[in-house]
Amino acid sequence: MVRCWKHSDNSLEEAQCTDGGPAVSSRFPHKAFWVSLSASLLLVIVALGLTGHLGLPPLRSQSLQIVRITVPDQTGTLINQSAVVDQQNDLVTFSVTSPANHTSTVLFDIKHGLICYKPVDQESCFLRKMEKSDYENVHSLLRESAHKQSQFQLSGNETQRQTEFLGVLGASQVDVSTLEEPLQALCRDSSVHWTRRADGPGKQRLVYFCIDICFPSNICVSVCFYYLPE
Repeated sequence: MVRCWKHSDNSLEEAQCTDGGPAVSSRFPHKAFWVSLSASLLLVIVALGLTGHLGLPPLRSQSLQIVRITVPDQTGTLINQSAVVDQQNDLVTFSVTSPANHTSTVLFDIKHGLICYKPVDQESCFLRKMEKSDYENVHSLLRESAHKQSQFQLSGNETQRQTEFLGVLGASQVDVSTLEEPLQALCRDSSVHWTRRADGPGKQRLVYFCIDICFPSNICVSVCFYYLPE
């Protein structure tokens, strides 16, 4: 038999619980149930967090797709290029390997309408604003990657080739900290310069380097840079 206490208006009175004391014991199973449930939920949340089911990196990794483009150059030698397509953030990053096995990077930031060129073996980045033709070329890659196609073999006879000349504006150096995060990461510890499209360098100027970029729409663009006179 268990002693129980009941409250009256003037005093506490002792009473006997003849039914095994349900007034005391009934509270503990109810409380223990909720404590056990809370602990179980906490363990599940921790386990999911450790496995990455609740984190952002797995979602971002699923939004990235690598697209490989193979096309013969003017001499018939196959050129291999790869592009990382980030549909979620409207980014396309090309890795362009030259015949000398040097790899340059070209970043299309569609959201902000910018193209950033990072040549190999140079501590410089070159910016220019995207034009209508740039959007059309990149969107062809975005459409194909949305269909989960990751390999493109372009035909030399059907591929249209064009050359663009960009003059580097040496006096318009850009503060890297003012750029968006994708461009900051690419151009960290590098000088950044604006460029503008030009008809050509002219005989008095020299072309410093060219970067060839090919798109699934059978268009290859050779972008050549030279420095404008100050």
